[in-house]
Amino acid sequence: MNKELGLFDVFSISTGAMFSSGFFLLPGLASQYTGPSVFVAYLIAGLLILPAMFSIAEISTALPRSGGAYFFLDRSLGPLMGTIGGLGTYLALVFKTAFAIVGIGAYAAFFWAVPVKTIAIAATFLFMGVNLLSAKNTSRLQNYFVVFLLIVLGTFIVDGLYRVFFTIGIDQPSANNHFQPFLTHGFEGMIATVGFVFVSYLGLTKIASVAEEIKNPERNIPLGMLLSLIATSVIYVLGVFIMVSIIEPAEFAKDLAPAATAVEQLFTWMPGNMGAYLMIGAAMAAFASTGNAGLMSSSRYPFAMGRDKLFPPGFSKVGKKGTPVTSILFTTGLIIFFILVLSEEGIAKLASTFNLIVLMLINFSVIVFRNSHIDSYDPGFKSPLYPGMQIAGIIISVVLIIYMGWMAILFSAFIVLVAVLWFNYYAKGKVEREGAIFHWFALLGKHQHADLENEFMTILKEKGLRQGDPFDSTIMNARIIRASENMDFNALVDHVSGLFSKEIHINKDSLVSEFHTISAIDPALVTPEVSVLYAKYAGIGEPSLHVVLSNKGILKPVGKGTILSEDNIKVFFFLVNPANESRLQLRMLSRLMNIVEREDFVKNMLEQTSDREIKEYLLHNERFITVRLIPEASQGEMIGKQLKEIKLPEDVLVALVERDARSFAPHGYTVLQQNDVLTIIGEPRSIKQLFDLYMSTK
Repeated sequence: MNKELGLFDVFSISTGAMFSSGFFLLPGLASQYTGPSVFVAYLIAGLLILPAMFSIAEISTALPRSGGAYFFLDRSLGPLMGTIGGLGTYLALVFKTAFAIVGIGAYAAFFWAVPVKTIAIAATFLFMGVNLLSAKNTSRLQNYFVVFLLIVLGTFIVDGLYRVFFTIGIDQPSANNHFQPFLTHGFEGMIATVGFVFVSYLGLTKIASVAEEIKNPERNIPLGMLLSLIATSVIYVLGVFIMVSIIEPAEFAKDLAPAATAVEQLFTWMPGNMGAYLMIGAAMAAFASTGNAGLMSSSRYPFAMGRDKLFPPGFSKVGKKGTPVTSILFTTGLIIFFILVLSEEGIAKLASTFNLIVLMLINFSVIVFRNSHIDSYDPGFKSPLYPGMQIAGIIISVVLIIYMGWMAILFSAFIVLVAVLWFNYYAKGKVEREGAIFHWFALLGKHQHADLENEFMTILKEKGLRQGDPFDSTIMNARIIRASENMDFNALVDHVSGLFSKEIHINKDSLVSEFHTISAIDPALVTPEVSVLYAKYAGIGEPSLHVVLSNKGILKPVGKGTILSEDNIKVFFFLVNPANESRLQLRMLSRLMNIVEREDFVKNMLEQTSDREIKEYLLHNERFITVRLIPEASQGEMIGKQLKEIKLPEDVLVALVERDARSFAPHGYTVLQQNDVLTIIGEPRSIKQLFDLYMSTK
């Protein structure tokens, strides 16, 4: 998947999903269980979802894959729990989407005298058509919706707080009547309400389903989720507080459009009914964005499960427009079914219950991944207070599920039973993988699924390097070796180990042993005519790399899975990494594999005529430029100056100088000479500036 979503997209997808039913439809219904204290329930729900948010953020930064919660549960707890969790997540999102689309009908009724569910079904068909055609602009539209919503809701809160505290007066008898009694059904009523409004925060889990498409996921996912949760919680609590203060309690409890009702007493500074129309428009925009995005994200679950053979293969088929047609049509049918047969309250309760079950399993999944000790599980963000945070999240989910009522619990148990039966009688014979929990069980003598590490290694390749990883400097400092024609593989390993031993003062024999050792990730590193060997050693501070080229090739035994053979290797990489940086080593190896998989890699490597050209080819991307110092060109002014005297952008570095066919890493006092070739690395924007300046004379 293309990584096109940035920080604001993460914030927008999450916030837009949470601002529909949670604000515009649910508050009145929720007040039936706890009365005017309903705004406190929103605050508590926002706090109690923190463990699940941290767990989702951790796994999403480690395994940014389409399928979201389903993928996490399948790879952590195995395909059986993946089936249960995937089905539960799918239904929770379908319920949430149905709930949001009902909201469109409720607010549309302000303009037209039509049945709420008729409008909802018509809107569902509209969203189905949009999803079948294309979804590539969904995030952009979502951004516009969210900006509009934040402006309207921010104005609503400022105007509402002013009216409550300065016009009505919170200490006035009329206001006090709305808050007495504060807890109409005691503590149990409050807990039940918290569980009921949990659906309002379900938008956070949507980030997991689009994690594969997020740029810099290790920063943008946790930060975007946290900012979204803070913004949403503040608006929920203050907005619902305003609704409680303004709307009569009896009317509030049965109001399906409480925000529109409240705004009738606000926005009086606007002409006519402009304020009411603005709020209704904001509500419909919120429901529309949630309904459209909800249909898109929920339909990806049958698609992902079909791809993994847990659902019939027809669900994984993609139409001419690049959309999973079967899955979209099936999901549309389910949404319409739930709109017709369930009440608004019933939809919300079932959505909350399934969400709680899934979040409980995701919290447990973090514990499983951590205890599996899979090196390629490499989250860029780690949940704080582990494992206490996850245990608290599991307990929170269990308690809230209990308070959701027996109907929701029994229905959830029924879905679990259906999922178990489906797995045993349909999917069990079609899948061979097991989850990370088997790696944990391996400590107890049980078997583990070795291919899981290969899959995680593949994901690590797609994620790329982490900011601060010393890959560029390792390439720049690498030794380039031309192998002699008669050298065999064992002699080459011995020779390179000896060079490492002299250069970084490590034991030669232990290096030879490690270079010959086969690990679980080796099958992911097998590429024709290329061999990547690696070792870890205590006491070194930075990775070190040697690259060996052989025009004739050197025979080396290789294996992929259970297949063993020999390959004539023409390019060898020998990487030695600090022993305490096993995940850094995996990221470095993953980046090397991305380079190795370029078209005609071996041919291009062997055609390079100098060490500088080889290193530049390995680094080739938008982050470097090569500049030759020619007197008559603009860069000629550098000749004769010390490197520290040259004015270059702050975020670039002269990493390599080639002079008289010899390459070296310069320092600040290096005096540049005519015909020196500078290799400059840095941020793409600054490199482009240098390219535009020097390209005509490069």
